[in-house]
Amino acid sequence: MTAPPETHQQSIERRAQELLAQLSVAEKLALLEGDTDFWPGMVEIASRDASHLHPWPAGVLPRLGLAGLHFVDGPRGVVLQGGATTFPAPIARGACWDVDLEERIGAAMAREARSFGANWLAAVCVNLLRHPGWGRAQETYGEDPVLLGCLGAAMTRGIQRHAVACVKHFALNSIDSSRFLVDVQVSERVLHELYLPHFRACVEAGAGSLMSAYNQVNGEWCGQHPLLLNEILKQRWGFTGFVVTDFIFGVRDGVAAVRAGQDLEMPFRMIFAGCLTAAVADGRLPQQRLDDAVLRQLRVQLAVREGSYPTSLRGCAEHRALAREAATKAIVLLKNEAFPPGPPLLPLDPARSLAVIGSLAAIANLGDRGSSDTRPEPGVVVTPLQGLQAAAAPGAVRYASGERLAEATALAASCESALLVLGLDWRLEGEHIHPGDIAPILCQIPPPQSLLRRWWPPVAGAIAAITSYGSARQGSDFAAGDRTNLELPAEQVALIEAVLAANPRTVVVLMGGGAILIEAWRRAVPAILLLWYPGERGGEALADVVFGQVSPSGRLPFAIPTSADHLPDFEPRAPQVRYDLWHGYRRLQRDGNPAAFPFGFGLSYAELRLSQAEAELQPDQIRLAVTAQNAGLLASEFVVQVYAEPPGLLLERPQRSLVSFARVALGPGDCRRLQLLIPLRQLAYFDEASSHFWLEAGCHRLRVGQHSEDGGVLLEINCEATDLGP
Repeated sequence: MTAPPETHQQSIERRAQELLAQLSVAEKLALLEGDTDFWPGMVEIASRDASHLHPWPAGVLPRLGLAGLHFVDGPRGVVLQGGATTFPAPIARGACWDVDLEERIGAAMAREARSFGANWLAAVCVNLLRHPGWGRAQETYGEDPVLLGCLGAAMTRGIQRHAVACVKHFALNSIDSSRFLVDVQVSERVLHELYLPHFRACVEAGAGSLMSAYNQVNGEWCGQHPLLLNEILKQRWGFTGFVVTDFIFGVRDGVAAVRAGQDLEMPFRMIFAGCLTAAVADGRLPQQRLDDAVLRQLRVQLAVREGSYPTSLRGCAEHRALAREAATKAIVLLKNEAFPPGPPLLPLDPARSLAVIGSLAAIANLGDRGSSDTRPEPGVVVTPLQGLQAAAAPGAVRYASGERLAEATALAASCESALLVLGLDWRLEGEHIHPGDIAPILCQIPPPQSLLRRWWPPVAGAIAAITSYGSARQGSDFAAGDRTNLELPAEQVALIEAVLAANPRTVVVLMGGGAILIEAWRRAVPAILLLWYPGERGGEALADVVFGQVSPSGRLPFAIPTSADHLPDFEPRAPQVRYDLWHGYRRLQRDGNPAAFPFGFGLSYAELRLSQAEAELQPDQIRLAVTAQNAGLLASEFVVQVYAEPPGLLLERPQRSLVSFARVALGPGDCRRLQLLIPLRQLAYFDEASSHFWLEAGCHRLRVGQHSEDGGVLLEINCEATDLGP
């Protein structure tokens, strides 16, 4: 009887084991490090902007035909120079609530990465947005683990079609200015209910790699955290890929890191190079752990799809159309009041005069200038001003920067309507490094031969005091960091007030990555839009919505409170912080503070009606059906959201949590019957005594609506206490 044919996975495993048997100990250790020497690499970054010039290699071994893994960053598009598409920032794509779109964007980014010779893409950032002042809020999808998990898994699937997805930063990384020192204290329950489910979703979607974080969790650095890297990630979740350090300063103790489950230090030969050889020789690093780390990387390398990826993929028509689709779907309409007796202010008539005011209207405002900084070709980015001018009648759109109030108000008064483009840019939020925080790591790197070892510690300290690593990380270009003031700069508020006084038909368009508090002026402005950092086609997307070619369909990926006092404590330089269950819309509900704009909120030019909801309890999920109808006169897309209200009899739980959602496109008057599957784990709590998820006995209420504070359609499901496993 003939043996069954070998599966693709079995073939990869066999080849990986064969390669492992041919490796010397020295070659195995080399596979645990990036292929670039530290000091030449640092000099290249500092002098040549290397992070935007080429991928970073690891695991190249010509003797055995290993082409290696070639890393490139890319949460909003491949960061290399040479024509890659710049998509909207992840927080904008979070506002799309569109799983299919995110998977298509992931595949497009991966194809473009391959065209540069990269096959390993760090585009999946699923750190939970605990506080909207986080400098890197723009790099994640929002404040809710279900939203993050669905979109992160979609991005992972898209990338893995063509390359290796790198999911980051594991875990509890959501303060930037103290990320090299902060110790996040968290209970096991909070960890598993709030801060890990989205990482697990990406693992289950097939992620090939996962990046550890810089910060500490419960007193241990994430890069050498046995509970996170080994017990949870590899044992509990069954992760078969490899763990990579965050770049350059991601390891403190090399032996402890590898023993804890760290598999690869990137991008340079650094800490591992100085300690692992001796650790293998004296038995502190077991051969079995070394072989496991190598095998994990070999399996991923061998699984990378072969194929042709020409340079013509970069910025191709298909990918630019995808960027425009995402930018359009991301726009959130927060307010749209009528001018009695007429209709709401938006959409505007493209034939009528429009004053566009604000310096951000006329520049490429794509996001921060840290590791996610993209480099689009000159002339590719469509600014808000360019998009509006191209879509309006000739001469209808006129512009003023707003730097001179008299000029701005005169222009506003002379036009039928005014549109202000305001908000944040890389100078006000973004990635940030305090150089002094990295000195303890830098002092561990063996010095160049030209420096005497006994002089090295003070030399390293001096370098750390003046350096900030990375691409566009020079001086003020890389100094934004976390925000402690969530309001607009005073000069922007003054501009709003002046323009409103000159022309009450004023639209405010906000750009940025985190929440902006707008209580000081929102009631006076008739129409408000969130444009985010919209990528290279953002101007076209804005014009589509403002002039009514497309109904706005973005929904908030975080709640916008009425006061910063309603948010968790946030100290960017805190050495220690405690994370609990209460942030975002969950915290607002617990404390009885209605949001200015709830999580999931967004207006439309049409009207969604929900009816005939039904729910059926199945062994491992709830099957929910609901009819969605567009009762408006325009075609539109809507986001149907399902929130669970648990019995809460055993322990304190959030009053209402997102458990499922679906985006649906409907023409005027159209109806569609939607089917949503809700895994029972979405309704569960984590029991620390058993280290399992449990479905609480009692009546679970499901609300089908359009945002977290919407009463919606109510359903009730009676459940028995059920052990749902680890």
